[in-house]
Amino acid sequence: MKCTSCGKRIETEDKWIKFKCPKCGKEEIIRCEKCKALENSYTCKCGFTGP
Repeated sequence: MKCTSCGKRIETEDKWIKFKCPKCGKEEIIRCEKCKALENSYTCKCGFTGP
């Protein structure tokens, strides 16, 4: 698995989060601890961009 924001592989990470896109509810968004803390943006395949 990779962080949706930065593309970093998170298999070895202790802290990360996975959730469904708030707009389409279909695609899974995966965020590493760093991107979540820095509020780096992510873009879903449906076009939704979140913080």
